[in-house]
Amino acid sequence: MNKIKEMQSLPDRIKREEKRIALVPTMGFLHKGHISLMKEGLKHAEFLVISIFVNPTQFGPGEDLESYPRNFERDFALAEKAGVNVIFAPEAKEIYSAHFQTYVTLQDLPNHLCGISRPDHFRGVATIVTKLFNIVKPNAAVFGQKDFQQLAVIKQMVSDLNLDIKIIGAPIIREDDGLALSSRNVYLSPSERLPALSLFKALNNSQRLLASGVTDASKIISEAVELIDSYRETVIDYIAVCDPETLTDIKRIEKPVLMALAVKVGKTRLIDNMVLEP
Repeated sequence: MNKIKEMQSLPDRIKREEKRIALVPTMGFLHKGHISLMKEGLKHAEFLVISIFVNPTQFGPGEDLESYPRNFERDFALAEKAGVNVIFAPEAKEIYSAHFQTYVTLQDLPNHLCGISRPDHFRGVATIVTKLFNIVKPNAAVFGQKDFQQLAVIKQMVSDLNLDIKIIGAPIIREDDGLALSSRNVYLSPSERLPALSLFKALNNSQRLLASGVTDASKIISEAVELIDSYRETVIDYIAVCDPETLTDIKRIEKPVLMALAVKVGKTRLIDNMVLEP
């Protein structure tokens, strides 16, 4: 299904049948992480919709909009096997008309973590998700915790705008070696695989440091920087220890905190995170 009017007319019929609708927004090139979101969605609803849309408004200049991996035929087969009822896969011109000028912005949450180096990213995310909510009319929507800031932004937006939609965060799914699943992992060359694993190693090492009594966030961050910088292929965008709700930096860790990082490995920008428990 690729037309807005067609998609918008479906939910009313589904809800007349007393079925709940769950939405899993994706940009396609599906993997096991996406499948886990779909399985979670089916726990909360009888009718599952996924969107496949590479959203141009969340990509900045010089980012990988044109080269973002795509394989719709494979996506369709995986979604069908996972129990998806409808795939909504519109063209960009269907979502954004030639005279489009309305965006959804948040005041504070986008000004941390990924939002610092990607200043328009979360405006694009909040806008497309709001549009999808209005088109699909779900009772629940599922987002992965790997994109922790995105999940926080969506939860805040839904609360602020009084949207009657349950937002569900699903755990990070990792490959056997610990690398967080991402469509962009396909960009990594074989020689970049080990440097890519430094993100997860740094997170695990940070948890060990905290468990051993190190509560100074700057010390934990500095150890993570040293570990990741030991690989010549890596360039750190940010490493932060912050409040899981506000995303503001924490100096001394006295309660569970979010450790989040973004690192370029070669040309591939990877993100990962972990809630550290004292």
